Amino acid sequence: MPDGGILYIVATPIGNLEDITLRALRVLKEVDLIAAEDTRRTRQLLAHYDIHTPLVSYHSHNLRSREAFLLRELRQGKRIALVTDAGTPGISDPGEHLVQRAIEESIALVPIPGPSAFVAALSVSGLPTHRFLFSGFLPSQPSGRRKFLESLRDRPETLLFYESPRRIRKLLEEAQSILGQRRVVVAREITKVFEEVYRGTIREVLERLGEGEMKGEVTVVIEGSSQKEKALEGSPREALLHYHRELGLSMKEAIDRLASETGLSKRELYRESLKMKAPAKEPPPGDLPLPENPENRQTPESGSGNP
Repeated sequence: MPDGGILYIVATPIGNLEDITLRALRVLKEVDLIAAEDTRRTRQLLAHYDIHTPLVSYHSHNLRSREAFLLRELRQGKRIALVTDAGTPGISDPGEHLVQRAIEESIALVPIPGPSAFVAALSVSGLPTHRFLFSGFLPSQPSGRRKFLESLRDRPETLLFYESPRRIRKLLEEAQSILGQRRVVVAREITKVFEEVYRGTIREVLERLGEGEMKGEVTVVIEGSSQKEKALEGSPREALLHYHRELGLSMKEAIDRLASETGLSKRELYRESLKMKAPAKEPPPGDLPLPENPENRQTPESGSGNP
């Protein structure tokens, strides 16, 4: 490892202990100290891989006092690995504060990438992945949560959230009321023994969840704003331009997506796309220079008056 204080941001498994990289294991063995959001879970991981690096806690309740200690150790040249409860540090957890402080003090930062619950859920959702918006945990207060959902109503990106299992039904009911009847995926306990993935419309998923209390860690993936209503209100050309330019799709992808979401004819959309690509009309013949005719050329022999 390089000399000097270094803060390693180390991703750890979100469930299955095999989901860790060889590089992460090497770093956890070689650093001087590991700062963990949940030392109990991290001890299980370290014991599984026979790692005996000293361990300290770093979480939202001791954030300020522990940051001062960790930064002091880093300034003295120590190498520290930051790990979260599960997944990638700094994503909806206190790790982001330590990263910010390290940057302010010009301390070297090295990311050790790996698992992330929302990326794993998105990868099996079946919803568009070319653009997505991850919002972490929504406000716990109903008024704040509703206001936040309202701000997302017209966003075309696939929406991702973390949510408490106790509030999952309430979130889906509010999303149905505010966002409309969209496709949704609820992923519970990703990579763990009792992993479950619910897919369908919001109404269908609510019915499948029933009235029982859900347990475990939950990631919610919601379809972005459909352009169906906008496309039907405006012209097919306007809708194509939106899909092509704003969503970054190729024209073929824009045609396929728009036809699928609105029921418009692919043939009609294709014709509109050709019109959009058509070159500007040529000026009338009278504005063009006449083509040169060798027989009309004037030469000295023809009496042109030229010497």
